Amino acid sequence: MPRAHHPFTSRRTASVAYLGENRLIAKIRQWLGPASPPAPHGIGDDCAVVRRARGDTLVTVDPLVFGRHFDASVPGRAAGAKLLKRNASDIAAMGGRPSAAVVALALDAKTNVAWLADFYRGLAAAARSLDIAVVGGDVAQADGVFVATLTLLGETTARVLTRQGARRGDSIYVTGVLGNSLASRHHLNFTPRLAEGQWLAGRDEVRSMMDVSDGLAKDLAALTPPAAEAALQRDLLPLRRGATLAGALSDGEDYELVFTVARGADLAAFAAAWRRKFPRTRLTRIGEFVARRPRLARTEGIVNLAVHRGYEHFR
Repeated sequence: MPRAHHPFTSRRTASVAYLGENRLIAKIRQWLGPASPPAPHGIGDDCAVVRRARGDTLVTVDPLVFGRHFDASVPGRAAGAKLLKRNASDIAAMGGRPSAAVVALALDAKTNVAWLADFYRGLAAAARSLDIAVVGGDVAQADGVFVATLTLLGETTARVLTRQGARRGDSIYVTGVLGNSLASRHHLNFTPRLAEGQWLAGRDEVRSMMDVSDGLAKDLAALTPPAAEAALQRDLLPLRRGATLAGALSDGEDYELVFTVARGADLAAFAAAWRRKFPRTRLTRIGEFVARRPRLARTEGIVNLAVHRGYEHFR
């Protein structure tokens, strides 16, 4: 009898749930080996950077899963728009300009055609507003699920801003407000910070950047330089109406930009230039990177990031 090759297991220690998202990604890097180059040209940043003879191409991919990223309270139009905008936020996080998208669907045969039409109309409206062409895709049957996966291509602008580059003493900034994204419906109604990201890519004093999608506490860890930690001022964190401190750090789906500005930069001049360019987009300096030390979290007014996890798949 031929051996069964089944993708699922009943043993927890053999499952992806046992690894969690972060360790799973590390394993995938290991399994791919030299087939996947180091970030930003491979796994590890908001987008991958594909080298071309004339400029670089940004590539990102994100799914939208019914029951995970949206539920039956979300209209099809809002779900379609969210799929495109959450990918555009990754392009914004690297200072790029989105250009073209393809969409792959895995859906149950009982999927409501009227709902699916609304989904595509919402996707199309968001694409038109962001000047993105939807150029193709694929459809496959998958029993009991609705999964839409969008791959978005973009172009670099002034330069590519990655998660790497911050140093001790650098200031940490965030756009907009954070927390309470689900109850406020911000997770559906956000606008990707594309113009802001492109402007920041043109500023020499900005060293690194990413978008806040899994919660500031988790995402900020990806920006933190070696032997350093983030000293966030509790009273400076910009909270969305109804948000708590814990929510601002862990809720996720804020789709704001978090970035670092070099130590020694003229912060007043930087803030003034921002206000002139983006008078309606809030900008907040929330702290800085300092040398790692055992008692920082006990310092008056400093956020203890160790107790906030953010969102991690499979955990």
